[in-house]
Amino acid sequence: MLKAFIVDDEPLARDELSYLLKRSKKVEIAGEADCVEAALEKLKTLDIDVIFLDIQLADESGVDIATQVNQLDYPPLLVFATAFDEYALKAFELNAVDYLLKPIDEKRIQHTIDKLYKLAGTKEPNIPVSAGPRSFLNERSEKLAVSIDEKIVLLHTNDIFYVGTEDGKTVIATEKQKYWVSEPLVTFERKLQTAPIVRVHRAYLVNIDAIEEIEPWFNSTFNLIMKSGEKVPVSRTYTKELKQLLGF
Repeated sequence: MLKAFIVDDEPLARDELSYLLKRSKKVEIAGEADCVEAALEKLKTLDIDVIFLDIQLADESGVDIATQVNQLDYPPLLVFATAFDEYALKAFELNAVDYLLKPIDEKRIQHTIDKLYKLAGTKEPNIPVSAGPRSFLNERSEKLAVSIDEKIVLLHTNDIFYVGTEDGKTVIATEKQKYWVSEPLVTFERKLQTAPIVRVHRAYLVNIDAIEEIEPWFNSTFNLIMKSGEKVPVSRTYTKELKQLLGF
């Protein structure tokens, strides 16, 4: 189930959005805030998947929150929910998943929730888990084309250690170097479906062949020690699938 945080300075608007999200039975409300300062303070202590954010917050702007959230090592997904349509372009420049106009229609928000589940890689409630681990024996993608500095670099998928979101950007870490790209993480998740690369965190995909060790961490989570010596976190959402995949 997705964990959501709502930022809106109007109590009735927060209540309505919270009601619609809970009614879907696919979203849990992890917290709420009515201003930038309160939102940023609460977000420091919460593990959430998505922020539903109003653009206009009294004398403040929700854009300020979105900008700071995008600078986090593991930024949650962003959805803007506002009465103003003129900020849509700015919202998508901030990597927003969706832009909802108030009053929010229940069917419209269900479409947003479906999109969030696909992007977060979260299994929807009541959907059975696959009977067996993923197989990478057939149709492996051996090359990945990446746009870097107005040129196309071809990377061998076996050389990729992980793909992650760091400082609001996507980084591809290979055996020899790192490449910073503008495309979102979900784009590479789609491109690498036939490679031995899986999602282990909302901010990371890893090459299972590049894992050197698995280090237990707090709250039943893990750190993956890659062959490069770097650590990649595994969140609770993906722990069960990783255990099944690697057999531990």
